[in-house]
Amino acid sequence: MKSNDTAATTLFRTVVRIEPLRTRIGYGNRLLSLGSCFADNMARRMQLAKFRVTASPTGILFNPESVARAIEAFDSIGAQPDTTAASLPHAVRDIEFASGRYFSYDFHSSLSAADRAAACAGMTRALQNGAEALRGSDTLIITFGTAWVYRLRRDGEVVANCHKQPQALFERELLTVQRIVDRYDALFDGPLRSKRVIFTVSPVRHLGDGLQGNALSKALLRVAVEELCRRHPQAEYFPSYEIVCDELRDYRFYADDMTHPSEVAVDYIWQRFAEAAFDEATRRTAEAARRITRAAEHRPFDSGSEEYRSFCRTMIRRIEDLETECPDIDFTEERALFARAAE
Repeated sequence: MKSNDTAATTLFRTVVRIEPLRTRIGYGNRLLSLGSCFADNMARRMQLAKFRVTASPTGILFNPESVARAIEAFDSIGAQPDTTAASLPHAVRDIEFASGRYFSYDFHSSLSAADRAAACAGMTRALQNGAEALRGSDTLIITFGTAWVYRLRRDGEVVANCHKQPQALFERELLTVQRIVDRYDALFDGPLRSKRVIFTVSPVRHLGDGLQGNALSKALLRVAVEELCRRHPQAEYFPSYEIVCDELRDYRFYADDMTHPSEVAVDYIWQRFAEAAFDEATRRTAEAARRITRAAEHRPFDSGSEEYRSFCRTMIRRIEDLETECPDIDFTEERALFARAAE
């Protein structure tokens, strides 16, 4: 009976087979992550493991067109951007004002502000950060969330975020596979020419589109990515969408909103990504780095105790060992925090 139960458990779980990425990611790489909130979750885990990754400089971007516009905006900024600019670079649309907030349709609402100068400064800074990250990166991780887009009726341009403006201002449209592929073909011939790109499709369910609309959207994204990977040798696909839908496939792996993957699910996807993207030595380093960053985030009950000071000295030694083993890793902030506490 025991062996039958084990066999049944195995039969009722389908594991997504993932081939290792053709070129592994290491601590010498510089990465830029763009796309949906799922992209931010994965980038956060890479940052905790001390990879050099910049995440979503202009905020969360849900659709392929808005990601493409962001890449073009980053690319349009010169190597020495004007940090004193009083207005946004011409690569993006003008600032709007509504409901007491200044915003741009090319940015996430997290970059809006009640003060125009503050909004402008934040958006300009975001573009400069994105430009620097694009110039310095060798690898981009691009996560598409939905093929549904909203166009402003006044000019026909796709918006990155509607900023809760009246629905009458927009027209809803479903991008075609050809539209997505043509858009990114141009990027691969331009700013992405020398970059390696890892595409993913977000497992976040866009229930506002309806289940049928969400399924259609994800299918279009998946076909478009497959075609891009076929056309461009530097492009690869990581199956985060399939892991959630076909391997985990249970509501216990979703957050309370039944839309976003739970922390457990995202951690599992991170584990599968690490297996595909890192070699064994990098995986060991990443896990050791995450233990150190988690320790740095912990707030002790008694920060002045000898026990905690001893713990901090131990962490400093571990940092020194890891930095000796991997010179590309940087624990400057954590070292300073532990050093102050160890005094």
